[in-house]
Amino acid sequence: MGVSSALYTGVSGLNANGNAMSVIGNNIANSNTVGFKSSRTVFADLLSASITGSGGTSQVGRGSQLSTVTGIFSQGTFENTESNYDLAVEGEGFFVVSPGSSNESFYTRAGAFNFDGDGYMVNAEGMRVQGKPYLADGTLSPGDPTDIQVAVGAEIPARSTTDVTLTTNLNASESNLAFGSFNPADPATYNYSVSSTIYDSLGNTHVLTTFFLKNSTNSWDYVVRDDGGTTLATSGGTGPLTFDTGGNLSAGGTINIAGVNWANGSAAQTFDVNFNTTQYNSNSQVISQDQDGYGPGSLTKILIDSEGNVVTNYSNGEQIKQAAVVLAKFPNPQGLFREGGNLFSSTDAAGPARTGIAGSELGTIFTNSLEQSNVDLGAEFVRLITTQRGFQANSKIITTTDELLGELINLKR
Repeated sequence: MGVSSALYTGVSGLNANGNAMSVIGNNIANSNTVGFKSSRTVFADLLSASITGSGGTSQVGRGSQLSTVTGIFSQGTFENTESNYDLAVEGEGFFVVSPGSSNESFYTRAGAFNFDGDGYMVNAEGMRVQGKPYLADGTLSPGDPTDIQVAVGAEIPARSTTDVTLTTNLNASESNLAFGSFNPADPATYNYSVSSTIYDSLGNTHVLTTFFLKNSTNSWDYVVRDDGGTTLATSGGTGPLTFDTGGNLSAGGTINIAGVNWANGSAAQTFDVNFNTTQYNSNSQVISQDQDGYGPGSLTKILIDSEGNVVTNYSNGEQIKQAAVVLAKFPNPQGLFREGGNLFSSTDAAGPARTGIAGSELGTIFTNSLEQSNVDLGAEFVRLITTQRGFQANSKIITTTDELLGELINLKR
């Protein structure tokens, strides 16, 4: 091994620092790229020759080489945005997207999403965001994640009321009234009344009025009538509402009203009326009332809630969860392959993906937010300086070796 080998040592240093400069330049170029994860270079030395001398055998290095470029997956800061469709992940999870033309999955931290004309939730490159759809009973589908899609041009049909809940207080100091003297047109024949709106199968509204009559200490009769004046239920058939000495309901909490025919073309209706009622010594009043029916409605808005659920709002006031955005987590994210466009693909080195809805394990989703690049410009500029100096130093090795070889050639003169 002679002096000329030092030329190649210098060349190896130039190549290694040149590659490092490319990585640094890429980091700086993407300092404002949403969801970008920076990289760093790791060098390794080259040992390729052994020299035997009086002191024994020694190893002589032949320069340096680029060992690996590793990704830095530290958390980026969040930027608040005006779009509810902008999402950011706090934690180690990645959004999952698919091109739609295949079942191939890609992973990204860039959450600048939107909905296209077909109702698909997509990223800036048009890839479809993956999620788990909600079933009709409000639970998540147990199957694999699929494209999140909302029926943007469809109305939701009416839903017939099946459950009515009245949360009221009945005044314990009211006077007793005879049930047989009840007359809905005469307020003196009942102590209190509550009106509730319900829906039939066509979305038509009907008003139920429940009249309460105190018949004795801690006992109340009731009459349920519709807006046509028909009596649908009374305490004579199911028993009165009975309260304990603490004013809490002890009997008669739920009644079933079956086979109501509204004579308007809708289906015969059956529903429960739940009396969530107390009897305290205060004014009779409605605390709240609820029912599970609604009329038909058209889509007015799509929202994403704090748990990553895609929620559709309709003109009838209903909100329906359509799907939950899923996240994926890898044992070794440094093993992911960069595909460009803020996308990663899985590899054996990254390990198997753990996919599921957002939470403490996979990460928390924030709406109206985007994760910024995790590039530290200060650190990159320092690396830029040191890499430049390293490149200059290695170029000096080449020029100095060239001078030595020139002296060697001049020996024959």
